[in-house]
Amino acid sequence: MARVWDVPVHDSTRVRDARVAAEGAAALAGLDGPRTAAAALVATELATNLLKHAGGGQLLVEAVAPPTGHTGAEVVQIAAIDHGPGIADVRAALVDGFSTTGSLGAGLGTCRRLADDFGLHGSPGRGTVALARIGAPPKRDAVGVRAGGITMPFASAEYSGDLWTCVRADDRFTLMLADGLGHGPEAARASAAAAGELRRCARLSPADQMRRLDAALRGTRGAAVAVAQLDMRAGLLRFAGIGNIGARLYEGGGWRALLSRPGIVGVHRPATVPQTEVPWAADRLLILHSDGLPSRWVPPSGPGTLTADPAVTAAVTVRDAGSSARPVRDDTAVAVLSPDPPDLP
Repeated sequence: MARVWDVPVHDSTRVRDARVAAEGAAALAGLDGPRTAAAALVATELATNLLKHAGGGQLLVEAVAPPTGHTGAEVVQIAAIDHGPGIADVRAALVDGFSTTGSLGAGLGTCRRLADDFGLHGSPGRGTVALARIGAPPKRDAVGVRAGGITMPFASAEYSGDLWTCVRADDRFTLMLADGLGHGPEAARASAAAAGELRRCARLSPADQMRRLDAALRGTRGAAVAVAQLDMRAGLLRFAGIGNIGARLYEGGGWRALLSRPGIVGVHRPATVPQTEVPWAADRLLILHSDGLPSRWVPPSGPGTLTADPAVTAAVTVRDAGSSARPVRDDTAVAVLSPDPPDLP
């Protein structure tokens, strides 16, 4: 199930909670002692930065699928999100010694060195997102695409009914987002059942996967589910959705919606599941989101959007859709499929 540690960081007592959350996620991901210690230190540094530079914020910690979709061990993802003053020069902020508060200025540089993946996004006047993944070193075997996401449980609950995952099978890379009906453990069990079945049918088309997911979710509350699959050999993106999972595709310099059918996977599946097929290229970006986002959210924009870590893009989407004074009204998840930057090592 989607265990998420949602740590509000508004005073120094919560720094310890951030470290404990990272240790808990590391246990779920099966990290060894040194990588667990690295995750705990990164969480401590990011929580401390929230207090020093933003007057507080939110730390989301969970075990997630690796961005390349390779099966195997999960990785620990730690996302620090705030609505503070932001960062005008992201590159400078990652250099040891850079500080705006008179401190040693080693926090973000330390996080980048300890993490296997690290991303930073700063919007002056809107806030900052810092995201780290710690686990097995990411495989870079010319996948050409990567995925990432953010999960935020309603009212800081222990489990979220929303869950995203990705899996690669030969030349097919599949991203799924499921929203189990309601909240809490039973909703989380429904979405976890969808994720487990997806790994068993990763070579099927999205329409066929939906039929398998529907059978796997019988006996659960059911879920809204969207599946996007990139056929890397054909250069095609195939999409199928049932329920209120939103999907927006960036192409040709603008955004368009990919439509799902009404229904509930595992409870009431439509007799037919249409499958949308569109070309995929290096200038495309796909965002899937649950109904926890407000109806009029605005997709991220800017010159670095296509090359940013997809989980950072997801976190920025969540940050910009709300505020510290307006918490999310439901379990919320955003998942992003993006091309690999050409200079990615």
